[in-house]
Amino acid sequence: MLAHSIFFYFFSTVAIVATIMVTISKNTVHSVFFLILDFVTVACLFIMIGAEFLGMIMLIVYVGAVAVLFLFVVMMLNVSLPEIKKESSKYWSIGSFITIVVLLELLMIIGGWQYKDNLILSSSIVLNQNISNTNLLGNILYTDYIYLFQIAGMILLVSMIGAIVLTYRKREGIKRQSYFTQISRERNTSIELVDVESGKGIKLDE
Repeated sequence: MLAHSIFFYFFSTVAIVATIMVTISKNTVHSVFFLILDFVTVACLFIMIGAEFLGMIMLIVYVGAVAVLFLFVVMMLNVSLPEIKKESSKYWSIGSFITIVVLLELLMIIGGWQYKDNLILSSSIVLNQNISNTNLLGNILYTDYIYLFQIAGMILLVSMIGAIVLTYRKREGIKRQSYFTQISRERNTSIELVDVESGKGIKLDE
């Protein structure tokens, strides 16, 4: 138990420090690296409490895909820090509002601990040892919270479509590929046999 507590507090401290460094780092690449460190430590905490599936998801999805994608995007974009500082002053009002809302939510959660006697202790919950964590998690997601899970998927789909629409730019003066024309081609319209006389060429426009 002593070793478990030491590792728990070590990973928790690293996660908290990495989270703070994500927000205060002036270099965006460094922020992404601290974000990857935060994901790894949180995955270790999940594995320590027995949620191996969530830990592996954190490593595979967030560290292996999302964080690496953030890193490539940040490295490819030409980010100008003076320009960011100049433009950020326009969003102080809405940023302050969101900060106050998040702070109030945290205070409500901390204040809710006075009702902790009404909560069910995790030690009193009887679990079926023959069912894995992955099975239990899938059972909860696709039965009790199936509608919320589908709504979350629809929100992600709408946000993805919105990002595509906002960043799409139609360029003029370039040759485009017509997929429907290619798919609808038939043999009699795509192949033509031409009898060319000896010593003479052929005009393609005819």
